[in-house]
Amino acid sequence: MREYEMTFIITPDLEQEQIDATIEEVQKLVVSQGGQVSKTDVWGRRRLAYPIRKKREGYYVVMQMQLPPEALKELDHSLKLNESILRYLIVRTDK
Repeated sequence: MREYEMTFIITPDLEQEQIDATIEEVQKLVVSQGGQVSKTDVWGRRRLAYPIRKKREGYYVVMQMQLPPEALKELDHSLKLNESILRYLIVRTDK
């Protein structure tokens, strides 16, 4: 398994319960792909550098995880389909 860091931005229109549910859903998605979440850091609501889908703010979450390389494609596909996630970035962190 490889080390990855994923940063994603959740739409600010959601209630706190829905934001928590979205974070939990992403964690379950990683685990279902055979991965493991080692740390989840919630940065909270922040102003975006530029508008995304006509939104000026977003709810930032940074997640450190271990994931098999073949599961990355499925994770990427599932994040694209999730409408409550405005943008995401997955970066490999191991050497």
